[in-house]
Amino acid sequence: MSAALPNPKLEAHPGSNTEKDPDEWVSGDEPMTGAQSSYLTTLCEEAGVQAPPAGLSKAEASKMIDELKAQVGLDKDAR
Repeated sequence: MSAALPNPKLEAHPGSNTEKDPDEWVSGDEPMTGAQSSYLTTLCEEAGVQAPPAGLSKAEASKMIDELKAQVGLDKDAR
């Protein structure tokens, strides 16, 4: 019988796989989602910048969202 695989849920400080660099996303080259487009438009309005260009990839949209969130004070690290 082989040994059981480790269960990260049982570790005191498991590593996080919830955040991954958008450049490493398997689907990063796909067109941005409708949700990303809508959120980007809202963030652009709040930041007073031009709306995002059409044709952004998921990865590009994610990076732009992170930048705009920091700019308007919604960045989790800015708290």
